[in-house]
Amino acid sequence: MKRFLSAYLPTLLAFLVLDGLWLGVLMGPTYRDWLGPLMLARPVIFPAVLFYLIYIVGIVLIGVLPGVGRGSLRRAAGYSALLGLMAYGTYDLTNWATLQGWPSQLALVDWAWGTFASGVAGAVGYWVSRRFSA
Repeated sequence: MKRFLSAYLPTLLAFLVLDGLWLGVLMGPTYRDWLGPLMLARPVIFPAVLFYLIYIVGIVLIGVLPGVGRGSLRRAAGYSALLGLMAYGTYDLTNWATLQGWPSQLALVDWAWGTFASGVAGAVGYWVSRRFSA
């Protein structure tokens, strides 16, 4: 449990910081332009919190811990990015296929973002976990 928590907390913090900057500063206005009336004025916090808590478990179990076990930052970041590719791809491609007004450029940008952010968060989780478990 200690190893899991030493990976989970920094991975969560890294992902929250990255996603907060992405959604709040860098792409927030663009997402509002692209999504228009589909986007709520104020997000519903509970499902957002659940997403972050659950998704980070996936990054840690699929990316960070296998990387720590092998002593491989590349494995941690790569598997974490792969999870991002699959999870964000599923979300974005499904929305693109089924929702009227879901722009293709949003699907592609968000998909790339989720892949990148997951990989970076997994790398941070790996690095911190290795520092504290050494």
